[in-house]
Amino acid sequence: MIDAAPNANALSFEFMEGSLTFLAIALAVTLPRLGESVFAPIERAFSALARRRTLAVVVVGLSNLVLRLSTLPWLPIPKPFVPDDFSFLLAADTFAHFRLTNPTPALWQHFESLQIDILPTYCSMYFPAGGMVLAFGQLFLGHPWFGLLLVTAVTASAITWMLQAWLPSRWALLGGLIFVLRLGLFSYWINTYTGAAMIAVLGGALVFGAFPRLKRHLRHRDALLLALGIVILLLSRPYEGLLLCLPILVALIHWIYRKRPDPGILLRRAALPIVLILAGVSWLGYYDKVAFGSPTTLPYTINRQMYAMAPYYIWQHSRPEPVYRHQNLRDFYFQDEQNTVSKIATNFAIVTTKKAFVGIRYFTGFLLMLPLILIHRVFRDRRTRLLTIGLLLLACGMFIEIFLIPHYLAPFAAAFYALGLQAMRHLRAWNPGGRSLVRWITVSIVLLAAVRPFGPQLGIVIPKFPVSTWAANWFGPGDFGRERAAVAAQLNNLPGRHIVFVRYAPHHEPMDEWIANAADIPSAKVLWVQEMSAAENEQLLRQYPGRSVWLVQPDASPVELQPLAAPQ
Repeated sequence: MIDAAPNANALSFEFMEGSLTFLAIALAVTLPRLGESVFAPIERAFSALARRRTLAVVVVGLSNLVLRLSTLPWLPIPKPFVPDDFSFLLAADTFAHFRLTNPTPALWQHFESLQIDILPTYCSMYFPAGGMVLAFGQLFLGHPWFGLLLVTAVTASAITWMLQAWLPSRWALLGGLIFVLRLGLFSYWINTYTGAAMIAVLGGALVFGAFPRLKRHLRHRDALLLALGIVILLLSRPYEGLLLCLPILVALIHWIYRKRPDPGILLRRAALPIVLILAGVSWLGYYDKVAFGSPTTLPYTINRQMYAMAPYYIWQHSRPEPVYRHQNLRDFYFQDEQNTVSKIATNFAIVTTKKAFVGIRYFTGFLLMLPLILIHRVFRDRRTRLLTIGLLLLACGMFIEIFLIPHYLAPFAAAFYALGLQAMRHLRAWNPGGRSLVRWITVSIVLLAAVRPFGPQLGIVIPKFPVSTWAANWFGPGDFGRERAAVAAQLNNLPGRHIVFVRYAPHHEPMDEWIANAADIPSAKVLWVQEMSAAENEQLLRQYPGRSVWLVQPDASPVELQPLAAPQ
C-alpha cells in the first residue's frame, strides 16, 4: 500500500520541482511581463494548432508515442519486479494463448505468489482489461509493453478529445500535452505493467468526453463511445467506474426529462450501445465463471478470501489469520496490510488526510498545485459542475476504502485535468502575475520532462523500495528488476529446462517478487518456485522431472545461480 511519507532519498526530483515552483512564483510576482515577446508568438501558434481540433488530438497521441520511444536509450522497456507486474503479465500470457485461465499446477503450494490466484484455477487476481492490453502487445507488437505504450498514446488523444468538450480548444491541447509530459512518459502507469491504469483512464475519458457531445447532437457515434467507455471501466476498475457513471446516468435522465427528444430517435441511438454494455457484462460473467467458478464471483474475491486479513472498507472487520505457507506472503498480508488497518483505527483523520494528499499530489506535483488556490471558483462554474460532482462522489468512495493507490483514481484522470485546467484559466485571468505564473508553470513542466530521462547521469537516484518513493509521484520508477531479469536471461540461454528454488531472506521485501511463471507451467522452460522442506522439494522435482535444478537467493549480494543435484 502507499505510504504518503516518502523516503528522504527520493526527494531529488521533488526538490527540483519545488525549486522551480518557487522560481515561477518569484518571476510572476516580480517580473510579470518577463518573456512577453517570446511567449506571445508561441501562444499564437499553439492556439492555431488547437483550433484544428482533430489534428490536435492526433498530435498529442503521436507525441506521447514518439517521445516515449525516443527515451528508450535512457529509460528502457521496463522489467517486471513487483507482484502486480507479474500478475498482469500472467493474464497477458494466458490471453495470448487464447485461454481465459489455466489449470492449477501440480503441487501448487510451491507456486504461490502475491496477487496471483492458484485455486480454483491459476490466473491473475485482477480484472481482465489490463491483461488484454498486454496480450495485444505480446501477440502483435513483439512485447507486452508495446501494447501498454499504444494504449497510452490513444489515451493521451482521448483526454485531449474529452477536454475539447469541456474547455476552449487551446486549454484542451495544453491539458493533453501536460498529461503526456507527466503521466504518459514517466509515471508508473506506463513504466510498470500495471496495465489496468491506462486503460481505465481511457474508459473514463471516453465517458466524460462522449456525454456532453451526446447531449448536444444525439449522435450514434457519441452513444457508442459512451458505451465503450462504460465497458472498459467494467473490465478494468468497476468500483470507481460505477462512481463515475452514476452522476452521468442521473444527468442523462435529467436531460431526457427536460428536452424530451423524439422517442424513436432516442431508441435508435440507445439500442446498439445498450447491446454493447450487456455484451460486456455477459462476457465478464462468463470470464468469472471460467476463472473463479461462478459468474457472480468477481476478480479479487477468491484471492482476498484465501490470503487477506485486512478488509477493504472502514466498517468491515479484519478476518482471522489464514494458514500462510510462505513468509513473504505473511509479511505482506499480515504486516503490511494490517499495519495500514491499525493506522486507520487509531488515526483515522490523519490517515484519511494523507490519502487525499497522495491522490492530489500524483496528478499535480508541486507545480500544478499552484492553480488550485482558485479551486473555489471552479466549484462555482456551471460548465464543469458535473465533473465537480463526479470528483466529490469519488472522494466519498475513497473515504470509505481502507487503501488508496493512485491508479485507483485512474478513471477520473480526465476529470482531474479538466478541473485543474479550469483553475489555470481562472489564474491566468486573475491579473498579469497570474498569466505569467501559468506560463512559467508550463515552462517548468517541459524542463522537468527534459531532465527526467537523465536522472541517473545527474546522480538522481530513485530508491526501489518502499514503493511510495516513486508510485505517488509523477517521475515514476527507475530501471528496476535487473537482477531477476539477468538470472532469467542466463537460464533462457542455457539448453534444456530448469527449475529454480527461490530462498528469501527472513526480512525480504514482499514487493520484490521472484516467484512468477508463464501461463503454461508444465511446458515452461523455467519454473520459479518457493523453497519448502527437503521432502516437499524432492516431491516437486519428481513431479517435474528432466529439469536442471538451481537455487537463487534474491537478497544475497551478488545474486547468483547455484546448481543443485536433481533426484535420481
